[in-house]
Amino acid sequence: MKSYPNIPNFHTYSSVNLLLRRCKEPRTVDIEEYITTGGYSALKKALNRFTPEDIIVLVEESTLRGRGGAGFPTGRKWRFAVSNPKPRYLVCNADESEPGTFKDRIIIERDPHLLIEGMIISAYAIGAERGFIYIRGEYPAGAKILENAIKEARERGFLGKNILGTDFSFDISVYRGAGAYICGEETALIESLEGKRGHPRLKPPYPVSEGLFGKPTVVNNVETLANIPIIVTYESYYMNIGPAGYYGPKLFPISGKVNKPGVYELTMDITLRELIDIAGGMKDGKKFKAVFAGALGVYSERDLDIPMDYSPKGFGGTGTTIVLAEDDCIIDSLIVIAEFFHHESCGKCTPCRIGTYELLNILKKFQEGTATEKDLQHLEHLGRNIPVGSICGLGYSAPNALMDALKKFKDEFKAHINKQCPAGVCF
Repeated sequence: MKSYPNIPNFHTYSSVNLLLRRCKEPRTVDIEEYITTGGYSALKKALNRFTPEDIIVLVEESTLRGRGGAGFPTGRKWRFAVSNPKPRYLVCNADESEPGTFKDRIIIERDPHLLIEGMIISAYAIGAERGFIYIRGEYPAGAKILENAIKEARERGFLGKNILGTDFSFDISVYRGAGAYICGEETALIESLEGKRGHPRLKPPYPVSEGLFGKPTVVNNVETLANIPIIVTYESYYMNIGPAGYYGPKLFPISGKVNKPGVYELTMDITLRELIDIAGGMKDGKKFKAVFAGALGVYSERDLDIPMDYSPKGFGGTGTTIVLAEDDCIIDSLIVIAEFFHHESCGKCTPCRIGTYELLNILKKFQEGTATEKDLQHLEHLGRNIPVGSICGLGYSAPNALMDALKKFKDEFKAHINKQCPAGVCF
């Protein structure tokens, strides 16, 4: 069994035991172990028993939503793509760059064939003969693991011409990005794949009609594609996993001030409070203060009972959970997020390019004890207006944490104006 360096021993827990069932140990599952544990049986079933249309219907009925953050119905995206003429492309978005997110990494590094099998079945459904895995530059071990797994699959006849003796042909290439968060946005990812700067495109047209090389393209996240073999294997039973309308397993990466940070495979009927409890509760018995949910925003104690689903009142997004305790400063944490968005802005949109710079500088004034009431008003103005002139998700998301914090922790901002840091971190 081939071994790879730098595969972290994340704590994993699964109440569903489908996505993470081969990921319990910090090692890579090779093709032999994958096959002996049921791997590629879903592909054989798909090619022998189902038409491409059958697969699309199965995915539509499963209510599978994109696990990359947007939560768009996967079957609907595929339906849009197949309404456009061939050639079509399938792109796996493995540019997992959102702060606090590491759920896709565990699949890539420990169970790569689950992703590859999901891509092959998906390509069969949408009529694609070429696929690409766009992986972030900071995952060098993951890129090598995927390249080796693709080679193994090709040697066994699961990739290439006339897969398993059928008329279906499909192959995959791994493409390493340069570590730009903006390339997690699907049109910027496509621009990068074409050899251009990773800048987002204006939409419409959408990738499903005019994507890679101007052809219909489906871009799906790693976790989304990893669900496809499960859906094909279990069919209608998949709808018994989780709450109505949000079926299937979901991966939740949780970090920060909890006793057991890691990746958790659960159903979406749990609450934020239950997720924290499953992760061992608050570290050192400290009191809960807040959750930073990647690019989504900030949740306070009054939000602990929200469901971890994609409903309007649900947690949504990638499921990323960064837990803060009573001795963490909201301002200090916001600066970390603001620095990230300012650094990662591609600069194409003036509101995002300038707005993220101003937002960061004003937050630093609060940290240094030089902020005034006028700075607080300026923050609110920036938070409202940065998304207005932005053309992609980075600009839409950049002020989310700030705006939530201004609603839920405004007293901390005012305390810093008075040169008081409740957590004793600043100044």
